[in-house]
Amino acid sequence: MTTSTEHKIVLITGANKGIGFAAARELARAGHTVLLGARDPGRGTEAAADLAAQGLDVRFVRLDVTDPETIKAAADLIDAEYGRLDILVNNAGISRDRPHPPAELPVAALREIYETNVFGVVAVTNAMLPLLRRSPAGTIGNVSSGLGTVDFLTTPDSPLWRYADLLGYNSSKAALNAITLIYAHSLREAGIRVNALSPGYCATDLNGNTGHLSAAEGGAHIARQVTSPDEDATGMFLNENGGTYAW
Repeated sequence: MTTSTEHKIVLITGANKGIGFAAARELARAGHTVLLGARDPGRGTEAAADLAAQGLDVRFVRLDVTDPETIKAAADLIDAEYGRLDILVNNAGISRDRPHPPAELPVAALREIYETNVFGVVAVTNAMLPLLRRSPAGTIGNVSSGLGTVDFLTTPDSPLWRYADLLGYNSSKAALNAITLIYAHSLREAGIRVNALSPGYCATDLNGNTGHLSAAEGGAHIARQVTSPDEDATGMFLNENGGTYAW
């Protein structure tokens, strides 16, 4: 497994703001080339320009994880310009749960959540796998949440129990955790490690900025987790403070 000091080509989805943007900044500061994926060209271009103005090797790549055409175009661009991908961070995620209790969440909203948080991850991962296979040490990091673990959902005395009723978000992250384990198993022999990542409970637009960590702190955790030199770290839910979470 290569170390974090070796130059890597990194793609981060949903990276024009919040944790994704912060992770892009941290990885670029470490000397890596970061492809900042975003569905909105204006916001993505502005975010990439902000980091490039700081002397960082960051480039905007239009990528809507729910749009197969932009996914293919992004893969084709990376193939043509770089010939490989070393790190994929599936960061894009949404929640449409509030203010609905589980029994009142519109099925259309549930589908929208899954399109981004689950199906989008699979679509992007599959499109980027040929490029990741060309890396000497391909890494896939799926930004997840402890809210989607069975451990959390069966622990009523958790300090975050008030969020246990997020039907769409929590179940989509549970599905993402399972997807992570399945890909980790299937790609182990190819030398591609696949982990779920926890940035911690960060204040972002997704949760109304209620988290106790900043997006910058969460991004730093993600950057560290995907550049860890531990070659055995695959099929795990990496804790923001080191170690792992229970599934």
